[in-house]
Amino acid sequence: MKLERLSDQPILRPKKNRPWEAGAVFNCAAIYDKGLVHLIYRATDIASNGKKGKYINSLGYAVSKNGVDFNRLEEPILANDVPQELRGPEDPRVVKANGTFYMMYTGYGGRFDGDYRICLATSENLISWTRQGVVLDEENKDASLFPQKIDGKWVMLHRRAPDIWLAFSDNLKNWTGHIKIMGPILDSSWENKKIGIAGPPIETKDGWLLIYHAVDADHRYRLGAALLDRDNPACVLARYPKPILEAELDWEVNGYIPNVVFSCGQAVIGDDIYVYYGGADTVIGVAGMRIGDISF
Repeated sequence: MKLERLSDQPILRPKKNRPWEAGAVFNCAAIYDKGLVHLIYRATDIASNGKKGKYINSLGYAVSKNGVDFNRLEEPILANDVPQELRGPEDPRVVKANGTFYMMYTGYGGRFDGDYRICLATSENLISWTRQGVVLDEENKDASLFPQKIDGKWVMLHRRAPDIWLAFSDNLKNWTGHIKIMGPILDSSWENKKIGIAGPPIETKDGWLLIYHAVDADHRYRLGAALLDRDNPACVLARYPKPILEAELDWEVNGYIPNVVFSCGQAVIGDDIYVYYGGADTVIGVAGMRIGDISF
């Protein structure tokens, strides 16, 4: 089981003539809706590794008919205009439930060490968003809702380092029942330091497919896959022993943060999964697989 690249070149690059996305574009949410693939991507004004100063994040919007060739808006759809997001919003994940789009993202304040919080925004059209504020008032990131309630409750995946956790809510405001479901594997060669989710879980006939990122001792980021129980997602049914995508191409190996493939979302089109990922925290690529080829 492996993701196959759909292009050997980045599908989105920074635009030097637009100050808010002149530095980098990467780590995008993705969703297929009404015959189009929609991306909400993280952009920085200067280098995303901090070596040229305190970069500012914004979220941009791009759309495609074929999932590879995208048009994007000239202005960001979410910027650093609230206190918790002084350094901007980061790493969005989007699901659609009951006709509404829900986006969880990291609000990066940068006012003190650990000043990043999981935030929630909602939309009817993927472009105009209403902030719902901080979801968990703690150092936390890599969060997403499941696309439907389970046993009458909203379910959220999040990351209390170095592990992946679940939490539950009746109202999207108060989150309880926090439980760790996956952690690093210490004797692994590729996922021994920390892990976190990639995009939202994907419902399949065998359970919830969860693509996740994993980091090794040399700070290389790869993508892995796990299968969660459909009715009790705290139960991990299987975990694929090998990475399904790793940095190999020049723009994945060399960039602001070398040797990184990092995904925040995918578009499911019939039996095809288009996984969008940041390459070296600099550009965006896409790789795919078929749901029918999933095998643990």
